[in-house]
Amino acid sequence: MLGIALGVAALIIVLSVMNGFQKEVRDRMLSVLSHMEVVSLDGAGLGVTQSLEDMVMRHPEVKAVAPFVAAQALLARGDDIRGVLVRGIDPQREGDVSDLVAAWSAEQRAALQAGRFGLVLGQELARQLGVRPGDAVTLIAPSGQVTPAGVMPRLRQFEVLSVFDSGHYEYDVTLALMHLQDAQKMFRFDGPMGLRVKINDAQRAPIVGLDLGLELGRDIRVRDWTQQNRNWFAAVQIEKRMMFIILTLIVAVAAFNLVTTLVMTVTEKQADIAILRTLGATPASILWIFVTQGALSGLVGTLCGAGLGLSVAFHLDTLVPAIEGLLGLKFLPQDIYLISRMPSDPQAADIVPVIVLAFTLSLLATLYPSWRASRVDPAEALRHE
Repeated sequence: MLGIALGVAALIIVLSVMNGFQKEVRDRMLSVLSHMEVVSLDGAGLGVTQSLEDMVMRHPEVKAVAPFVAAQALLARGDDIRGVLVRGIDPQREGDVSDLVAAWSAEQRAALQAGRFGLVLGQELARQLGVRPGDAVTLIAPSGQVTPAGVMPRLRQFEVLSVFDSGHYEYDVTLALMHLQDAQKMFRFDGPMGLRVKINDAQRAPIVGLDLGLELGRDIRVRDWTQQNRNWFAAVQIEKRMMFIILTLIVAVAAFNLVTTLVMTVTEKQADIAILRTLGATPASILWIFVTQGALSGLVGTLCGAGLGLSVAFHLDTLVPAIEGLLGLKFLPQDIYLISRMPSDPQAADIVPVIVLAFTLSLLATLYPSWRASRVDPAEALRHE
């Protein structure tokens, strides 16, 4: 029973942590990403017109849209140079589609003015460059301008207005925000390159994106947040399946121990089984005695494991810091695992199959010992008694 309980508890805890990890990273991604992006394919931003915005807004599941420009660039401060993803936004509308900008104060939004050429940097990017609000940095655009000396990259000095903390290391170390009009001038766009779209339910983004793609035509591409991070989510799902299979072996070993226990019990109780048979017990009734014994052991072990696993999963946010403090180490370095705390999200879709699987394995483990018990010959068993 203890073996089954530990196996079930381990399965529930690990699957809950993986669910929590996936949910935590997804939520933090969506605080920076939009649910969908509608992008013009003309390469200059001429395709994003008011009529296109109206068409997107007419979809019943679309809540808000905001124009944007995105480009790769280099950001330099002295001898330090970092590759960055520059996103030009309208600070007055971006908050409708981005939780990150929605959390800004009115002063932060007002500071991001067109023509000021200011930047809002991720805190990790600002730390690596050694800059603070008010410092100047140089932005280098990859698409240069033709001069008599050849093609030269475009450079412009920007002021660091503020820093943000998205809670997601990947964006904190690569993302730089500027005003939409400044981005258009810097990267030579005639208009916004696309629209960032927020819908009612982020989980329906692939379906809504397909509908919009069919409606808007070939010159417009619609991509949702799952497409932008497809490899990451696919990897998490594969890891989750593999962990389920590996940890199920713990339950299988416990079930094998149950077989051993019942076989030993049958061997020890052969005389008792023989006496019951001489009193009129049928082989079927003997079989059900041992099936019931094994099933009860499996049921108690499974329920105890489920209780233990859920207790740990629901209190992981307090247990892990206590263990970290006791051992003096950090289980989740933020620069490696994107998040700094151990998340947990127990879901019935994982817990119920684990309980059913553990009990089924326990029940199957009782069949062979029970069958052996029902085949005991009373005369042979009592020969030496």
